[in-house]
Formats: sequence, C-alpha cells, structure tokens
Amino acid sequence: MRHAFGWLVVAVLLWGGWSWWNNRPVARAAGVLAPNDPLQTGFDTPPAVIPFKDAVLHPLANFSLTARVLSRDDYHLDAESDLSPTDLALGWGRMSDSAILRDIQISQSGRFYRWQVRSFPIPRREIETHSANMHMIPADGVVAHTLKSVRAGDVITLDGYLVEADKANGWKWRSSLTRDDTGPGACELVYVRDLEIGPR
Repeated sequence: MRHAFGWLVVAVLLWGGWSWWNNRPVARAAGVLAPNDPLQTGFDTPPAVIPFKDAVLHPLANFSLTARVLSRDDYHLDAESDLSPTDLALGWGRMSDSAILRDIQISQSGRFYRWQVRSFPIPRREIETHSANMHMIPADGVVAHTLKSVRAGDVITLDGYLVEADKANGWKWRSSLTRDDTGPGACELVYVRDLEIGPR
C-alpha cells in the first residue's frame, strides 16, 4: 500500500513538473511587442447567427488583434466553460513591453483580470485602455488546439467576431464593444476563427 502511494506521489510530481514546463511564461526582452490597438469594424452585411453547442452566437463586430499574453486562466466547471474554456489577459502598446510589465502584478480568477502596482510605470488610464481580459470561444478544433498551447509572454494574432451568446433558457453573455471600459461587463467575448502564436 505504501509502495503504491509512493508511486502516486511520484506520478503527481512528474505531472506537475511537466505541466509547469509546458505552461511556463515566455521570457521577453524590453520593448513594445504589439504596438497597434485591436481592430474592430462593423459589418457591411451582418453574418448569420452561429449555432454553437447549446447556444446561439450573434456576431456584433469583426475583431482582430496582435497582443502580448499577460496571463491565461482555464475554466472547466462554470456555466460558461462549455463555450469559452480559456480567458486570456492581453496587452498591447506599452502594455506589451517587459520594461513596463515588470512593475505590474497581474492575476486572473473568476473570469476577471486584475492588476496591481506599487507605483505607476505608465498612467493608470493607459493600463486600463491597453489591456483587457478576453473570453475565447474557439471556432473549431484547430483553434482549440492552438489555444491550449498559448503561454504568458506569447505574442498572438487572432481574427474573429465579438459576439453575444444566448441559450434557450434565457441565459445571455454579451461582449464589450469598447476597450475603454472597466469592471463587470468590460471583457470581450471573442469567437476566434483564426489564432496564431508568434515566435518564442
């Protein structure tokens, strides 16, 4: 019995080490890695709604960006996890620069992204408008597979829609349509049709 328990402990430690290695942050030198703001545009002709699992997705805007991954958080048990298994906290402009980010503590939980500073390396409003927590809805298995490989420090490029999701029971989940808001309702809900991870 003790022998079996010992092997279980070893297996857990090995799995933990492997998991940490595969998800370790990508080290980056100082410098802005993603200089441009996200691009959001309306539709000439609105696309059809998208049946997705037990929900319907209503496209609200075209959306694309290149951004640095500040943090990621995966979800399995909440009401939204069947649609969006992963949140990415993303930064662009000076919020993609390691020289700035070293003075900002970043965390995620409960579908929120949080930051703390002892003193501001850049103005508070710039932090708020050049970073965001985004709920990722992978459009297909290829995107889902790529999403699983994303690590903090990666520079990603994505293309898709900002959407509202609803279910027959009245449940709704709507994306923010601006990068200027903060707090509840400020996150983007992104139907990701294409996702690429830049060189590490």
